[in-house]
Amino acid sequence: MEATAVASTMEDVARLAGVGRGTVSRVVNGQGNVSPETVARVEKAIASLDFRPSHAGRALMTGFSQLIGVYIPVPNGTFYTPILHTINTQLRGAGLQMMVAFGLNGADPHQQAVEGLEFLSARGCDGLLAMTNQLRDEDIAGLGPMRARLVVLNDHFPAISEQCFTVDHRLGGRLAARALLELRHRRFAIIGGPAGSADNRDRIAGFKEELERAGVATDTLWIAETDFSSEGGFDAAAALLRSAYPFTALFCANDETAVGALSCLQEAGMSIPQQVSVMGYDDTASAPYLAPPLTSIHVPWREVTANGLNQLFNLCYGAGHRVQRDFTLSITHRASLAVAPPR
Repeated sequence: MEATAVASTMEDVARLAGVGRGTVSRVVNGQGNVSPETVARVEKAIASLDFRPSHAGRALMTGFSQLIGVYIPVPNGTFYTPILHTINTQLRGAGLQMMVAFGLNGADPHQQAVEGLEFLSARGCDGLLAMTNQLRDEDIAGLGPMRARLVVLNDHFPAISEQCFTVDHRLGGRLAARALLELRHRRFAIIGGPAGSADNRDRIAGFKEELERAGVATDTLWIAETDFSSEGGFDAAAALLRSAYPFTALFCANDETAVGALSCLQEAGMSIPQQVSVMGYDDTASAPYLAPPLTSIHVPWREVTANGLNQLFNLCYGAGHRVQRDFTLSITHRASLAVAPPR
């Protein structure tokens, strides 16, 4: 019968090199003062025994798991893909890995966020990155010591202000309205996201504020609530057409709903942008490839994410990275907007 190979341990390396276990740990992790001669003996023993420290073993040696826990809501559409890619690239570049917890369709989004962070914290992650606006002050406090190693994207909590990274969504809504007003539109409809999402409320509030500033009444504005999905956008646009509400400009509070709305309007025979102008929000990777290409509020989510991670590295590992907290919103103009048609 063939013998089963037994993995070497740190004790085996220490015994062969004639040093203590702590010395082996310092050599493996490149920390502490060890003489060149001792380093050479330890490295020779490691090579001779083909010693490879396990993830758990390395965590015991350093006190760090080298894992960052990431919570993301239900990853529908294309919005979260580049964000996850940014997180993975930056973590791998720092020699770290990520453990991801996702929300579930149809579940309470607040409870999902709380359970997701609890799941990640219980698995020994060094720090937590949460992209959600479903957390509450008591949820942050409930994390205990882990609260000091949490970074939140797309929300703000005064108690951990330096650990929060977001943008001025109210300004984003105002920019969207201003672009349409400059094209002489005066009849508007809005397809929004979940009423419980603060960023959605801010976008719509900013949009309405800009309309009111221009003398456009908003008390009878047609507004639909969706789940920020393409399906939701399609269904909302269908309801808008059935309502016979007169509009020449449609503001979609994210690009995913704009995808569905464009499909529905064109299926109904409407010409975009000759009859109706459509404005999106987020400027996702799919926006340039729609027909027509979608004009959208550009939110620099990659920069928001990258700076949030830099702050998390500082909190967890004392990295000393520079951190930016002010992010510029802009409009990426494409072919989905045109001057309002004559009445």
